[in-house]
Amino acid sequence: MKMKINHSITTKVMYVFVAFLAFFQDSAQAVENLGVPQDYQMTYQNAATPNMADITWFHDSFLFPIILGITLFVTALLIYVMIKFNAKANPKPSRTSHNSLIEVLWTVIPVIILIAIAVPSFRILYTQQEIPVDADLTVKATAYQWYWAYEYPDNNGIYFDSLPLEEDELTEGKLRLLSVDNPLVVPSGAVVRVQVTSGDVIHNWAVPSFGVKTDAIPGRLNETWFKVDEPGIYYGMCSELCGVRHAYMPIEVHVLDEAEYVAWLNKAEQEFAQVEVENENMQIVELIN
Repeated sequence: MKMKINHSITTKVMYVFVAFLAFFQDSAQAVENLGVPQDYQMTYQNAATPNMADITWFHDSFLFPIILGITLFVTALLIYVMIKFNAKANPKPSRTSHNSLIEVLWTVIPVIILIAIAVPSFRILYTQQEIPVDADLTVKATAYQWYWAYEYPDNNGIYFDSLPLEEDELTEGKLRLLSVDNPLVVPSGAVVRVQVTSGDVIHNWAVPSFGVKTDAIPGRLNETWFKVDEPGIYYGMCSELCGVRHAYMPIEVHVLDEAEYVAWLNKAEQEFAQVEVENENMQIVELIN
C-alpha cells in the first residue's frame, strides 16, 4: 500500500513538472511561430500589432499583479482568521457587529483599485474602437456558413472566397483547421480597415495575435482595424458559435512586404476580379429565371 501511495505522489509531481516545462517551451516556441497557436499554450500569442501589445501589457504586467496581490492578501487573511478566531483558540467570540474604519476601507480601497484598472482599460478600448480615418487599405470580410469571403473595394473589386483546406489538401507547411485555399493578403506596415458582416447567422472575425475580435452580424457592418509591421502568416478563427461546422471557419492572413504585395495585387486583380464578374452574371441569370 505504501508503494502505491509513493508511486501516486511521484506521478503527480511528474505531471506538474511536465506542465511547468510545457509552459516555458510554449513561450519559447511562440517567439519563433508568431501568429500560430501552440500545443498546451497558456499565454497569449506574441503581439503582432500595437493594440495586441497594449492588451498583453495590460494583462501580464498590470492586471495580473493586482489580481495576484488581492488573492494572496485574501488567502493570508483567511488563514489568519482560521488560526486566531477558531473555537479552540477563541472560546469567547467577540460580539462586535461592525467596525466603521474597516467598512470604509473595504469600500474605498476596491473603488480605488477599479479606477486604477479602468484608466488603461478605457484607453485600450478607445484605441481599438477608433478606426483611423486615413487607413491605407479597406477590406470587407463577409461570413457564411461556413467560410469567409473577402472583398477589396478599392482595388478593382477583388473578391474571393476563403475556404478551409480538407485533410487530403494539406501540404507541407499547411496547418489542419487553420490553412485556407485563398488567404487574406495585406501589406506590412499598412493601416488596414476591416469591415465585417455576415450573409446568414452571427459569426465573429478574430485573430488573436492582432488583438482583433469583431462580430459579423447579418444586415450590419462592423469595423475594426490592425497594423502589422512584421511580414508573416497569422491565423484566427470564427469565435461565435454559428452551426455544426463552426470549427471549420479559419482565418489566414498573409502579411507581405510592399514589393510582394504589389505583385500579389496585380495577379489578384486579373484572377479574382474576373471571378466576381462571373458571379454577378450568374446572379443576373438567376434573377431573370
